[in-house]
Amino acid sequence: MAELKYGLATGYWGGAPPSNLVEMAQEAEKLGFDSVWTAEAYGNDAFTPLCWMGAHTEKIKLGTAIVQMSARTPVSTAMHALAIDHMSKGRMILGLGVSGPQVVEGWYGRPFPKPLARTREYIDIVRQVLARENPVTSAGPHYPLPYDGDDGMGIGKPLKSIVHPLRSDIPIYLGAEGPKNVALAAEIGAGWLPLFYNPYDERVYAESLKHASPDFEIAQMVPVNVTDDIESALFGVKSFIALYVGGMGAKGGTGHNFHKDLFVRMGYEEEADKIQELYLSGRKQEAVAVVPDDLADSIALLGPRDRIRDRLQAWRDSRVTTLLIASPNVEALRTVAEVI
Repeated sequence: MAELKYGLATGYWGGAPPSNLVEMAQEAEKLGFDSVWTAEAYGNDAFTPLCWMGAHTEKIKLGTAIVQMSARTPVSTAMHALAIDHMSKGRMILGLGVSGPQVVEGWYGRPFPKPLARTREYIDIVRQVLARENPVTSAGPHYPLPYDGDDGMGIGKPLKSIVHPLRSDIPIYLGAEGPKNVALAAEIGAGWLPLFYNPYDERVYAESLKHASPDFEIAQMVPVNVTDDIESALFGVKSFIALYVGGMGAKGGTGHNFHKDLFVRMGYEEEADKIQELYLSGRKQEAVAVVPDDLADSIALLGPRDRIRDRLQAWRDSRVTTLLIASPNVEALRTVAEVI
């Protein structure tokens, strides 16, 4: 079994950009971390901060976790990845995802249905750009190239990238939660970026990953808190879970909130229903209280140093290949690095 790798997850910004992005990336590189990752929601994009950190580091890999597909065309995404890979001397990892219907239709103004077909088509076009073997074409229906709509001029022609890619096989990871989407990641991706993963019970993903190749990468973000106050640390993780299960999506059937659907499949249907009901009614603290302690503890590394070291074994024994650590500052990152 390969040694577990570590990455730094910088996340999306919230209200303002972090003041220590470059410092954190440089420290992660110095500490021997394998990668650093950016994200986007409906604020900052993922590529700009990645370039900024890449310009101030030398060897740490640069990943997006994740680029939202509806934010840009597949050719545009390929151009970003191609350029960053060149400028970083081959350090780019392209993490992609479909996001959710509220963001896709509310923020990007694009239709959400048929996410699997859109993802397959999107990645095919990205790979055509990077391969640079022939002019890029796609029969659609989601991203037809050349464009063939009735509102076009009808004179578009297939083109090939002017720039020769540094690598034609830039790794593409998929952010995925639903069983079919995870299976798609295992089928056509070099890796997978889960949102939640329980190393103590991997059955929820077993069927989706049964055809994954032996070198398939799984990069999982894990909250780490070195502390003697486990109750307080659990509260932070439970708040994170409650936000996603309760607030990141709409009430309704399967597909309205992919995060909630996942926790139902993990065996927490009653709790997930209650968390969503309380959260959407504005009773957020009550929603947090419903999140089971054992669930929060299983997806995180919390407590004194010895406890974290002991619980790391479950991650080493799991299918996860990289732990993505979110840390607020250099001192905390150093502490985590000492422990792990």
